[in-house]
Order: sequence, then C-alpha cells, then structure tokens
Amino acid sequence: MQIDQEFLSNPIRSYLYILAILIGTFIFKRFISRFFASLIYTWVDKKNHSDLRKTHVHRLVVPIEQFLLFLVAVVALYELQFPVLWGMHLFKVSLQQAIDSIVKLFFIILLIRVFIRTLEFVAIILEEKSKLTKSLSDDQLVLFFRHFFKVILYIIGALLILRYVFNENIGNLVTSLSIVGAAVALSMRESLENIISSFIIFFDKPFSIGDLVKVNNFTGTIEKIGLRSTRIRTQDKTYITVPNKQMVDTIVDNISCRTERKIEMDLQISVITSAEALTNFVSFMRSEIEKHHPIISSSVFLSDAGKQFHTIHIECFISIATDLNIFQELRENLNLKAVAYANAHQISFSEKV
Repeated sequence: MQIDQEFLSNPIRSYLYILAILIGTFIFKRFISRFFASLIYTWVDKKNHSDLRKTHVHRLVVPIEQFLLFLVAVVALYELQFPVLWGMHLFKVSLQQAIDSIVKLFFIILLIRVFIRTLEFVAIILEEKSKLTKSLSDDQLVLFFRHFFKVILYIIGALLILRYVFNENIGNLVTSLSIVGAAVALSMRESLENIISSFIIFFDKPFSIGDLVKVNNFTGTIEKIGLRSTRIRTQDKTYITVPNKQMVDTIVDNISCRTERKIEMDLQISVITSAEALTNFVSFMRSEIEKHHPIISSSVFLSDAGKQFHTIHIECFISIATDLNIFQELRENLNLKAVAYANAHQISFSEKV
C-alpha cells in the first residue's frame, strides 16, 4: 500500500502523521499535565510543601490530560480535507457543520472542566493553608469565592456554547438578560443588599467566625457567614439568623476584640452616712483593689451625692486573657469585701432605687 494513495480525500501519509502525533501526545500527556499542575501548585503555594503537592497535584492531572489530547486531536484533524462523499445535509445542516459544532461543544466543555478543576485545585490548597492559621475567616472566604467563581465559569461556558455551537448573537442575549436582571434586581432588592453586605463583611472583617459579638441585644458566637445571612449561637444556646445588611448597618460589639474585661460596681450608701465614713470606705476599696494583681487599672470615687442615696462608683479592668472563672471570683470578692466593711462600720446601704 502506497502512503501517497488517497483515502477519503486525503493521502494515507497525512493519516500516519496524525496517528504519530496522537501517539506521541498520548505518551507524553502525563508528563505535560503534571508539569502544568505542579506549576499552578507552585504559584499558589510559594513554600512548595512536598506532602501537599503529592496529595493534590493528581486532582488536576486527569482533566488536563483529556483536554490536551482532545486539543491536539482537533488541531491535527483540521489539517485534513473533509471527505467529499460525506457532503450530506440533515435538516438544512451539512454533516461538516454538525461535526464542527459537536467538536466545539466538547472543546468548550473540556475547557470549562479544566478551569473548574483548577479552581477547585487552588481552593483545596488554600483551604489546607488556611487551616494552619488561627483565624477561621480564611476558611469561610475560600469557600465563598470557590462557589462564586464556579457559578461564573458555568455562565461563561453556557454563553460560549450559545455563541460558537449554536451561532447565537450573545450580545442581544446579554442585553435581554440585563433588562430581565434589572427587573429581578428590583424585586429582590433586599436579597441583593444582603449579598453586597456579605462582600463588605468579608473584606472589611468587622468580625470573623468564632468571634463573640453582641448585636440587637443578642450576645453569641459567630458560627457561619453566608451570602445572605450570618448565623449566631447565642449564650442561651439558641441559633439565630441575622441578615447581613443588618450586621453591616447596625452597631456590632465584637467582644472578642476587647483587650480588657471590666468590673463595674455602684455601691448605693444611705444618705445618713457621714462624709468621713464615705471617704474611709472609698480608701478601703482602693486598697483592696491594689491587692489584686490581675487588675490592670481601676478607679474608685464618689460619683453621686443625692437625696435618696450616695453612690460609690468602682471600675476595674483586667486582661481579656484572664480566665473567666478568675474574673467572676474577683468580682465576687470585691462585693463581699464591700459588704463586710459596711457591716463592720455600721454603714447602711440604701433601700430606695
């Protein structure tokens, strides 16, 4: 058999060249795919951990192999002349046009698949790196953008299929969708405001997952920050959902960001108590507070002298790192000291409020 002999409008030599290219691609596709996967991994993880590389690089190898093999096959086959004998039509569409559309369809599907796998590949690496940090906001941020960009890629894939497979003018389609989107946006204004607020929360970071916050008279721990709402586990162990717009617009007290805990006491003393007794009481409480080393700063003073009662105001600040039990014991001890001193010096507390 002569290699210059024609078969289906092409010489056999061309088929042999294409077969050799495909065999070569099939042999080297694994090495090329691993090279690109390692290149992406190195770009994402500068430290280039070998254990993480072995665990995650294989996730990207298979889709790159499939896309590479298909790409080379398409480029090689496009060098051949379409057989004259296959010049048939089906529903006013030629067989060549149908095959061309099918090839474009598979090309777009494989391309989007590679991008999605790359996105998941990068997200998994970033998740592994975020686990090494104490902050939980990194984990939530990676998960959020992973789903967000995946939706964007699906939309791009659908538009590419409409444009190159079905030859639709996506410009008019996008214009129509923008009009419909504007109408939908007006009807879903609150939901869109919550979504925008979620971006503000992620970038501004007024609070993160695991933070103890106080919002709308509720105090609890942030358990999840979603696209529409934030989930909080309250101190009563209930599970509340707060719209993100409300979390952005209202005052949120991030208790976890406090540097110190505060002990605040108001001792309401009877108005019959003498000025000297009040001065001694204030001096006693100051001396007692100085004995407690966890207290960083304090102030004790007569804040009010009224018709109903005199008020001795006490403020103490201790480090937020101090154990809560120690904090409560210190508060209790100061109260007991105040009661013991009042009892010992016949000082009465006011019964009026």
